Amino acid sequence: MKWNLRLAAAHRGIWKASELQRLLAEHGLVISAGKMSGLWSSTPASIKLADLEVICVALDCEITEIMTPEPENVTRTTPTETPTVEAAGQTGTAPAVVPRSRGGRSLPPR
Repeated sequence: MKWNLRLAAAHRGIWKASELQRLLAEHGLVISAGKMSGLWSSTPASIKLADLEVICVALDCEITEIMTPEPENVTRTTPTETPTVEAAGQTGTAPAVVPRSRGGRSLPPR
């Protein structure tokens, strides 16, 4: 994904991270100066969906203005690259996975 927060903000006349920080605070999202600097200057490793929603509302934009998919950067495996049970030195089908009770914890519902 390409992170376009600065461009989306610039289209609305916001040129400084501190301006956007104040705007987000007006919409209920209080961000520290350090976190704001990270959002402003680089692509975040992760962002809460609720925070992303506030950013979109504050900038009056769609998410596609802030984040643009880049499918060409995604590596895809081909069926020949997928490891099989035989390739791992075993033959036949893989054994069924059966959950076991560990330390008194209950099993998931079936």
